[in-house]
Amino acid sequence: MTLRISLRNGEPVIVNGAVLRAVGRTDLVLENGATILRGREVMKPQDADTPAKQLYFACMMAYIDPADITRHQQTLLERLEALMSALQSAEAKAVCVRFAEKVATGQFYQALAECRWLIGYEADALARVSIAGQPEAAYPAA
Repeated sequence: MTLRISLRNGEPVIVNGAVLRAVGRTDLVLENGATILRGREVMKPQDADTPAKQLYFACMMAYIDPADITRHQQTLLERLEALMSALQSAEAKAVCVRFAEKVATGQFYQALAECRWLIGYEADALARVSIAGQPEAAYPAA
């Protein structure tokens, strides 16, 4: 399976745990299987500040750090359980089930795509809650 990846100048990419950075616009062609994440798919620990983002980060770590897979899988289970207990949407729960199936079969990269959907869903839900919590009109000063 051949995979072609285009990187922007300065964009990092992780290949089998090694962090590489593009100098200039760079195209890579991957000729065989490898663990690979482009910079825009990498999440820093400090950015994992919501339940869905914490799930994404745990999945990303399981994908790029197979040497510590047991610990990452335990974290994944804890994060998934916490997120599913907070969800009410049948659609979001179905995405969690698909995510869990992919993780169970070692398809971490594909599971990250499901998690990106959950992050978007979570952001929309939090925005709705934030708007609902705002007073409808401010009282003028007397």
